[in-house]
Amino acid sequence: MKAALMLADGKVFPAQALGEGEVIGEVILNTAVVGYQEMITDPANAGKILVLTYPLIGNYGVAPKFMESKKAWVAGLVMKEESRIYSNWQAKQSLGDFLKEQDVLGASAVDTRTLAVHLRQKGEMPGIISTKTQDPKELLAKLDNFKKDTAASRLTAISLSKPLHLGKKEAKKRIAILDLGITQGIIKQLENLGLAISILPYNTSAAEVLQQKNDGLIISNGPEEDPGLKEVAENIRPLLGRLPILGIVTGHQVLAKALGAKVVRLKIGHRGVNYPTHNPASFKGEITVQNHGYTVETDSLRKIKHLKITAFNLNDRTVEEIESKKLKILGSQYNPVCPGFSEVNNLFKRFLKML
Repeated sequence: MKAALMLADGKVFPAQALGEGEVIGEVILNTAVVGYQEMITDPANAGKILVLTYPLIGNYGVAPKFMESKKAWVAGLVMKEESRIYSNWQAKQSLGDFLKEQDVLGASAVDTRTLAVHLRQKGEMPGIISTKTQDPKELLAKLDNFKKDTAASRLTAISLSKPLHLGKKEAKKRIAILDLGITQGIIKQLENLGLAISILPYNTSAAEVLQQKNDGLIISNGPEEDPGLKEVAENIRPLLGRLPILGIVTGHQVLAKALGAKVVRLKIGHRGVNYPTHNPASFKGEITVQNHGYTVETDSLRKIKHLKITAFNLNDRTVEEIESKKLKILGSQYNPVCPGFSEVNNLFKRFLKML
């Protein structure tokens, strides 16, 4: 079935539909070679139209063990070519069947190279995938209406409705996680550290967090531009200096807002698995996994007492990490993924020392 992908600036890309219908959302790029299932099920991508720049997608199928959450969150998936076969001993179904099961509209046969160049030049913007019409005027009118609508918070649907307790009950250290869209990969790493874990709804108050007598708090990743994040930042502010806090990606931005820093939008997001960072104190660099379209403004962070910027992005000098021993906080703009073989990212080990 024929489909069309139109961007908000009027640029149209013909496509072949994987499914039927119409979806609208912000069009984002991810340059990773693998990990399409993890991206699709990452709550941070909720409502997005995800463009995968690697040309062949679906060749290793889909398996339940690689789900980052309970369901797919993207509005649409765009690719150059969907693999006709999949080969992986762990796979249970094809990507096409998974998209259909999860009600995600896909678009293949798209010139993703030209699309990637266009977005890098013009910046990320809303787009629409449609099998209902290919008329540019109709599609543009729908995009104009989408831009006028006030976005509702997705955190209610993404976050837990009541606390969930995991890990070892007899553990020496107990941490809480404010669930803005926590992924299974992060939970597994924390369990490997032998921690007792309480996953809390996103709107849990500071008093409720302190009442549980946790040794530390993690503010998880999630959708960045969500209107519900303002409430989260206000709830976090009374906790500053009271207990160790780790903010991850969106959680890092929320933490920065609670401190009084500004969060600004990037022209093109950092989304991929090969972003280099640099620690100015140690002169060490790391290659990191990233998935964000906003960043914390450097100048606003430098005005905050007792706070250090401990890592920069080597490509554009944006802030990648902040730390304050006095305030007991640690913030990471990159995604602290597992290095492999059930190992734990060094960021979590550093946070554990803070406890």
